[in-house]
Amino acid sequence: MAADIGVAARVGRWWRQHAPSPLVLFAAFLIAIAASPARAIPTFDEVRADFKPSDTVLLSREGEVLQRLRTDPTVRRGQWVPLADISPALRQALVLSEDKRFFEHSGVDWRAASAAAWGNLWNQRTRGASTITMQLAGLLDGDWRQGPGGRTVVQKVGQTVAAQVLDRRWRKDQILEAYLNLVPFRSELVGIDALSRTLFGKAAHGLDDREAAVAAALVRAPNARPALVAQRACGVLRDMQRGGVGGSGSGGSGGSGGARIDCDALDLFTTAALQRRAFDASEGVAPHFARHLLRQRFGKDVAVPERVQSTLRAPLQRFAVQTLQQHLRELRGRNVEDGALLVLDNATGVVLAWVGSSGQLSQASEVDGVLALRQPGSTLKPFLYGQAIAERRLTAASLVDDSPAHIATAGGLYIPQNYDRQFKGWVSVRTALAASLNVPAVRTLVMVTPDAFHRQLGAVGLPLRESGDYFGYSLALGSPEVPLLHLTNAFRTLANGGRLSPVALAWPATGRAPAFTPGMDPRAAFIVGDILSDVNARARTFGTDSVLATRFWTAVKTGTSKDMRDNWAVGWSERYTVGVWVGNASGAAMHDVSGTSGAAPIWAAVMGFLHAREPSRAPRPAQGLLQAKVRFGPGPVADGMLGRAPDLRLPLEAAREEWFVQGTQQPLFAIDSVADTPYPSRAEGPKSFKKELAQAAEAPGSPARITAPAPGTIIALDPDIPPARQRLQFTATGDGLLWRMDGKPLGRGPRVAWLPWPGRHVVQITDARGQVLDEIRIEVRGAGVVAGTGTSLTRAATP
Repeated sequence: MAADIGVAARVGRWWRQHAPSPLVLFAAFLIAIAASPARAIPTFDEVRADFKPSDTVLLSREGEVLQRLRTDPTVRRGQWVPLADISPALRQALVLSEDKRFFEHSGVDWRAASAAAWGNLWNQRTRGASTITMQLAGLLDGDWRQGPGGRTVVQKVGQTVAAQVLDRRWRKDQILEAYLNLVPFRSELVGIDALSRTLFGKAAHGLDDREAAVAAALVRAPNARPALVAQRACGVLRDMQRGGVGGSGSGGSGGSGGARIDCDALDLFTTAALQRRAFDASEGVAPHFARHLLRQRFGKDVAVPERVQSTLRAPLQRFAVQTLQQHLRELRGRNVEDGALLVLDNATGVVLAWVGSSGQLSQASEVDGVLALRQPGSTLKPFLYGQAIAERRLTAASLVDDSPAHIATAGGLYIPQNYDRQFKGWVSVRTALAASLNVPAVRTLVMVTPDAFHRQLGAVGLPLRESGDYFGYSLALGSPEVPLLHLTNAFRTLANGGRLSPVALAWPATGRAPAFTPGMDPRAAFIVGDILSDVNARARTFGTDSVLATRFWTAVKTGTSKDMRDNWAVGWSERYTVGVWVGNASGAAMHDVSGTSGAAPIWAAVMGFLHAREPSRAPRPAQGLLQAKVRFGPGPVADGMLGRAPDLRLPLEAAREEWFVQGTQQPLFAIDSVADTPYPSRAEGPKSFKKELAQAAEAPGSPARITAPAPGTIIALDPDIPPARQRLQFTATGDGLLWRMDGKPLGRGPRVAWLPWPGRHVVQITDARGQVLDEIRIEVRGAGVVAGTGTSLTRAATP
């Protein structure tokens, strides 16, 4: 027991003689606390790998940059810039401003630290002792970052230890490079790339002495007033003039050679620079596709990578943008400023080009025309005729009547018109579809029914929000609204023999084919494609030298919606499907822009680019098809041909070889007789009304009355028709008739022609004394025409 007491006494005496002071113990405690996290400093490569710009770069399939798009709204970072790509003037300005002995000390400038401590002791204002390495340590580890009340003692010790560790592990050039890419400059700007592009509109390698001085001044006080920033920048410029930086890594002087510094001019320059925002949130040739791709692929809660590979072809995308903008400039003066273009690969469905707007030409450049809902016009006709052929209601050689039709609907009579306001009489289905005749299409829809056609459109990837009965017979002429994306993919279904697959935003895995579903009978799809590629068949409307005629095999359909608000050209070749829309995002009507003058030239140019060095061959016929010779008989007997031998009358169309679904072929197509009534072309009209008109016309001494159009007629003018030919014929029975339109004189006699004007109108016939003999009310919807000029004017249709 006594021995233990002796040992304890000796230990106590030793501790009293050698124990450190409380100050030393406290310092050791602080260093121990700070050293542990300081040793966890990441490597330079780890910091570089973890750097995330606020922008995502979209790459083409070739690896070229197509679009830069901001994806982080909380901070504005550019790309990581290597030190070699940063202006030598900026490197010099930063070191002179923040850490003059950067290349000499080992992370901590003890001379500056002692000077700062001495100044604090005597209440003198000093420059501070925080080196670039110490500031970088604070940027890398938030524990050492200065808070609103300054750094605590533990933070200062920890930052000092971290800076020394950082200096031992990293090279000086790595420290400077990381600092310039991570340091906050002003507001949301972080890093030299974001600063140089936003305030100076250039890359970091192009900064001159003056710009470098302003950037260095912002490091110390990022959100200071412009006058204070300019004052500090002026001081930095003076330091740059007086000399360089110690060490071999200064990067050159970049000085001004002793020239006098104009601080007043620098103040103006700094104020202007701090107000500039030259770093756009989006830059490139594919902004709409980039947004759509990131939205579809990553969603809201998934981190977006720095670089995203796409399926776009860079040369094709640039050509498509240039072609669209150039053609819209050529249409200047016709009130058209927007357009969209889509190119799909037939086999895979991947997007090869996506142009959502005309860019600077548009007042709504952010609206994506590829996804916007627009009326497709006549571009729905191929699917209608395809359905009729698949159901064996028609063949490509079947004769359909292109003559005035009055189709009864719940809202009145629907009276479709043709492009040139002329009726061709009996024509084959091939001619009706290729020449885009409207009346035969409406008659075909009467056979198929709107509900059945509505289901067919859904099968080819064109789902409509309303039912077929909602649109009625106007569905044949494209009254619903669909996006260019779905319409182009529906035509791709025709290109693939009636098989539908979704549009793909990524290339399928090697050896994996898209999942196709049946969309249309492959035999009908082939016949429709053969018709749309027939230059001679479309000659009645478009001529043989139309822009739609390419030197290689293509099938194409144009369309124009109501009031010339939308213009389309969609078609395919052996490998590609191209869709083009031209119009106004606001919905305003264009002036005198048809299918061949609006979208078709753009479509033809893009197709020509795609097949400049690549052939396009016609597809192989589907199984169950056969090609047979057909001839056509003469048309019905017309006035002046009575008594002429039937064989002296010309056939309706020239003999040719035609494609048929097996079992539907026949060698001769002719019209033996037609209904002999005053209204032979009325489709499903009220029989009582027809009989009443016939009796009224034939009865002797019957009162005068208007025989056409019928009361309550709604005239839907087709925008494909040239305005100068938009004339409506009024007929009546009786003698000495005078016509009045809305109380104003219109003409005289049993028949008068009128240039329609949108709105509701009252049409009357009177006798010579002005007594009203008959009266009807009609409504006109569509584009109005100024008499004698042929100029199309647009006025909102009366609801």
